[in-house]
Amino acid sequence: MSNLKNKVIITAALTGALTPKGYKIPETPDEIAEDAYKCWKAGASVVHIHTRAKDGLGAMVTEDFLEIVKKIRAYKDCDVVINCTSSGSTPAHMCPDEMRYRHHELCPEIEMGSVDSGSMNFTPIAVFENSPQFLVKLMTAYNEHDVKPEFEIFDPGMLTNVNYYYNQGLIKTPMHFQFCLGVTGGMPATVENVEYLSRHIPEGSTWSAFGIGAGHMPVLYTAIALGGHVRVGLEDNVVYGFDEDGKKIIATNEMLVKRAVDAVKTFGKQPATAAEAREILGLKPLVR
Repeated sequence: MSNLKNKVIITAALTGALTPKGYKIPETPDEIAEDAYKCWKAGASVVHIHTRAKDGLGAMVTEDFLEIVKKIRAYKDCDVVINCTSSGSTPAHMCPDEMRYRHHELCPEIEMGSVDSGSMNFTPIAVFENSPQFLVKLMTAYNEHDVKPEFEIFDPGMLTNVNYYYNQGLIKTPMHFQFCLGVTGGMPATVENVEYLSRHIPEGSTWSAFGIGAGHMPVLYTAIALGGHVRVGLEDNVVYGFDEDGKKIIATNEMLVKRAVDAVKTFGKQPATAAEAREILGLKPLVR
């Protein structure tokens, strides 16, 4: 894989569950699929998918996941890696555990799925519950349906959880981690925390990172500098910057991907294509 060492996977997290209205969030299957295509054209090799209920709030809508995947794959030139969440509920739209991964079971074109690797206070909203029993069911489903887990890490204890399940034989290697920094209740989005987590994952693993809000840029640059991969998108950050008058410049997913591409190239590296991302992550080649 020596020819891939200079490649950086850019993941576009398009929608999320909690980003409020008033920004340029794609919410419907048509909007999400269109944004996925735009981000792939701009340089993203992975898209991370959430669904929203008709009221615009985060919800696990199985039929929408299936429709979004179908619409993305309808773009014949688009080979983007599809990564779907297992944790898109909000207090207004809670669902049973089985619905959190039902779309992964029904859609063989979903290649990756998130595993939020422990419970935490998503301050001040609610307890973000990922019980040991749920995690076992989730990882068993992923194994049965050939979905690669992306282990979401909000604090160091979640690394311990992943190691435990690996020792139980529930996790295949190489593992892939996503460091989720800046959520109140988790680790702050700092250079030091990216560096710490990157040193404490199993040898041979791949990793990516993102920072919430103002932590977006420090984490982006740190991840690239340390040899990791990056995630950007409106799930995590809705402000692109400020104009000369100090007014916010509202971001789009495409804008955030293009800036990440520029940052990767500034570091003397190159954005990974989707095919290269699959090779880096140990995924099967895309078959049309």
